[in-house]
Amino acid sequence: MLRRLSLSAAILTAAAAPAFAHLDPLAHGSFMAGVSHPLFGFDHVLAMVTVGLWAAQTAGRDQGSVTTLWAVPAAFVATMALGFAAGTAGVALPFVEPAILASVIALGLLVSMAVKLPVPASAAVVAVFALFHGFAHGEELGTAGALQFGLGFVAATALLHGAGIALGLAASRFAPALARLAGALTALIGLSLVFG
Repeated sequence: MLRRLSLSAAILTAAAAPAFAHLDPLAHGSFMAGVSHPLFGFDHVLAMVTVGLWAAQTAGRDQGSVTTLWAVPAAFVATMALGFAAGTAGVALPFVEPAILASVIALGLLVSMAVKLPVPASAAVVAVFALFHGFAHGEELGTAGALQFGLGFVAATALLHGAGIALGLAASRFAPALARLAGALTALIGLSLVFG
């Protein structure tokens, strides 16, 4: 088991080398470019899946409230869309890349420690990070094809959140420590991206 985890960590760390999903802006502008874009940025994938994991932890096995389960990812998606719009409009926002890396580390830590905040507080935490994720992509894209790209980007983000929720619900039912381990690995990978 430990050997398999070490191998998984090594693969994830190696895959993290090109940490940012920032492609040539000329390649953007279509719905499919928007869908594929977050999937090629390891930092974005980690953050978005971890939001889903944390939402599943926040809802808990006993509560299982649909509102609780989806409020956190919905806050991320909605605020990310606002950040995207701000980026395409040319609004200035400092510390974008450091905030994206901080989101990976912080969200990983929240999951690893199974932190349960009230739903509005959890939604506010992810919303802050989502603003930077959306802004980064909007800023580099500009206005060309922004609507189609943005819709694809939102759809891919929602799918990644859904994957995280599914993993979190499965973990809470069959192996609760697995979600916490995934959170710890996410935080460690985030740290490796900072110092890598």
